[in-house]
Amino acid sequence: MIDYTAITAQSMAMAELKLDSPLQFIKGVGPRKAEVLASHGMTTVRDLLFYFPRGYLDRTTILPIKDLRVDEIATFIGKVRAHGQLYGGKRRRYEAILGDETGDIQLVFFDGAQYWKNFFKKNMILAATGRVSYYHGKQLIHPDLERLEDDSDKLIHSGRIIPVYPQTAELNQVGLSSKAIRYLTNLIFANLTEKLADFLPEEIRSQFDLMEIFPAIEKIHYPDDRQAIDFCRKRLAFDELLTFQYLVFRRKERKSKIRKEHNFEKPGKLTEKFYSSLPFELTSGQTEVISEIFSDLQSKQPMSRLLQGDVGCGKTVVAVVSAVYAAENKLQTAFMAPTEILAEQHFSNWQENLRNLGISAALVTSTTKDAEKKEIAAKCAEGSIRVLFGTHALIYDYIEFSRLGLAIIDEQHRFGVEQRSKLYAKGNNPDLLLMTATPIPRTLALTLYGDLEISTISTMPPGRKPIRTVQRESTSRDKVYEYVRDEVKKGGQAYIIYPLIERSDKMELRSVEESFKELAADVFSDCRTAIVHGRVKPATREKTLKQFKNGKIDILFATTVIEVGIDNPNASIMIIEHAERFGLSQLHQLRGRVGRGQKESIVVAIVYPTTSDISGKRLEYFVSTSDGFKISEADLDLRGPGEVFGTRQSGLPEFRIANIARDQKLIEMSSKLLSRLFDTKNKLSKDNDYINIKNHLEEISQTKEIHLTGG
Repeated sequence: MIDYTAITAQSMAMAELKLDSPLQFIKGVGPRKAEVLASHGMTTVRDLLFYFPRGYLDRTTILPIKDLRVDEIATFIGKVRAHGQLYGGKRRRYEAILGDETGDIQLVFFDGAQYWKNFFKKNMILAATGRVSYYHGKQLIHPDLERLEDDSDKLIHSGRIIPVYPQTAELNQVGLSSKAIRYLTNLIFANLTEKLADFLPEEIRSQFDLMEIFPAIEKIHYPDDRQAIDFCRKRLAFDELLTFQYLVFRRKERKSKIRKEHNFEKPGKLTEKFYSSLPFELTSGQTEVISEIFSDLQSKQPMSRLLQGDVGCGKTVVAVVSAVYAAENKLQTAFMAPTEILAEQHFSNWQENLRNLGISAALVTSTTKDAEKKEIAAKCAEGSIRVLFGTHALIYDYIEFSRLGLAIIDEQHRFGVEQRSKLYAKGNNPDLLLMTATPIPRTLALTLYGDLEISTISTMPPGRKPIRTVQRESTSRDKVYEYVRDEVKKGGQAYIIYPLIERSDKMELRSVEESFKELAADVFSDCRTAIVHGRVKPATREKTLKQFKNGKIDILFATTVIEVGIDNPNASIMIIEHAERFGLSQLHQLRGRVGRGQKESIVVAIVYPTTSDISGKRLEYFVSTSDGFKISEADLDLRGPGEVFGTRQSGLPEFRIANIARDQKLIEMSSKLLSRLFDTKNKLSKDNDYINIKNHLEEISQTKEIHLTGG
């Protein structure tokens, strides 16, 4: 049973609570806090019960500071003895000294000095969790911290596993710290007069080894031991995945009933002529995928297909072949890319091929001159422009299509649901081709994008040589620069990538502008250098990139603005500064800018002392493999689907507790149950228990929706 000793007598005397009781009227909440809770999706007691802990402090295993061991993850409690910013050594840092009755230890922070200056107060009591390292004494680098506020709080939950709740600046500003939320959940469990009804019958729970729903919710907040956390999480994650897959199933069912007005004849001379015009042969992977797409296009039902493949596998030519096929059937294509650089490159690379076939193409972005925009819009509306490339400018009201038959969205996860929907709405149920260079294993893809057909290009164009990837400490930078200079003398070209455009007082990171000024005038003074980033004017940026591609620039200093779309076969070196600051998939995308020609290519990841175990693991994966599928799977495992796919943007739900990458068995279990529910041949599908599950899922689906394609 849960111990409610932390609840005061006054609190226990409060009114009884029900699941739908408003949070505002619970003691200690009030209108202001209720408003902030509502902005985080919590208005009732039921909502707060589903605000699950992000972690736990296991105070049954809290160690005194003197017993902390190097290279082990530990939790301890101490008072802030002193804190301040230090300027010695190779890098500025903010330090706090935490102590208990057995000794002191340093907490080190390389970023956010101003934040930590405001956060720490002398004699503040903190629970700290992290990996112990050693540098002139034991220390923790960027540990997880929870403020305990006073000695009484330190003792309230001693000997128990304590939930630590997700925090935001808004919650903290109104006094809803993890401790305050813990108080509320404790209060709720002590005074709740009804339990959440379980929609899964005992037979199903037993078959899948699942807990009842209410005990699972209760124990996920206040578990008796670590094993209980795992068992509770299993049930709650199962429910989330079952609901998600139901939403996907329902959406796919709806789409299957839609019929398109346009039609595609079998590929003819124009498509064949395009194949003949290519200066290379398509790979077997490309040919197979084109066959799948053409089959979809000839169907009466609008195509909804996701084309995935690693960086450089040749997805774009597949998309252009599809656009040519649409033009051959007197249909228009909208080809939307997430950045001006990528949209411009697509147009630049393919406009001549299309013009030679008699297919008119145009490009529209937010920086296209007004007069040109009007001319393009008029031609597009009358149908004389067959393929319109562009950025999100394609969805503006002034762009209309005479007969839009195909919508292509490159790097689709970079667009929001509304943007994709607006493009789709430019036609009457057009065929839809989504592309991504963030490939994921097929089982995961089927779960995340279950309402789409999925094509994967698994082969790479012939002649591509593997890219060597190495990690170097920042102290080796001079040697790395010397290597770059030597390669440039031999005719090579290099990228040097930075995380920031200009220096920031909040982050101790090298910036592209500062480094360009310094290095171009010194180390690389005898090399031809240039700089591009997001604030460089598009015309200047395009000119610089053309010069780089034409071999007139030796070293290009840049930010992640070159992450997608830049194609220079002669560039064979990439230096990534502060590689520990980039995401794994982002590092892999950057790596894809080299190794596009016949030269041996190398990527050097320059790292500073890693601030977390996760950043270290990211770099290990990055150096050890160039397989995009393995990279993406590792990224999912490290960051979760929310960050990798941008759930708010993509329309995918943000899972509270399930993890798409790690919960494959639960995905299979929930999928198995769902297939039974809708299998008309299965007698159980008409059983009352199964009908209740269906009704429950349908009720939830009324308040939740996903828009995987925007169509």
